[in-house]
Amino acid sequence: MADTYVGLIVLEIDGTEYEVVSLSTTENTNRKVVKTMNSSGRPLGTSKGVADYALTVNVAIPKTGEPNWSTLIDGKVTAYPQDGGGVRETWTGVHLVTKGSTYNLDNEATRELQLAALNYYTE
Repeated sequence: MADTYVGLIVLEIDGTEYEVVSLSTTENTNRKVVKTMNSSGRPLGTSKGVADYALTVNVAIPKTGEPNWSTLIDGKVTAYPQDGGGVRETWTGVHLVTKGSTYNLDNEATRELQLAALNYYTE
């Protein structure tokens, strides 16, 4: 029996779809080991951290109508499988951290956006 895998990912920012070349995400839990003086001579637990989320998005640069990425504050990014498989992933409170450009020999121009998010959930 053949496995079915998730196909294309469509990216929306504030209700507008953008042509995405790649999307990568990172969640940092910020948990820390709590070292205490005890007879076992080893840590016995961890402290709860405050999670933060980082996204790296490469989008195709359109000839006209490129948004002003610097004004992206409190945005919403939703990535969902186009073919109906898998789950939707949503990041809220999204804002721009850094913006860069890449041009290569394949006649592709992309904008690399480093984004940070305050919340993440699946639907």
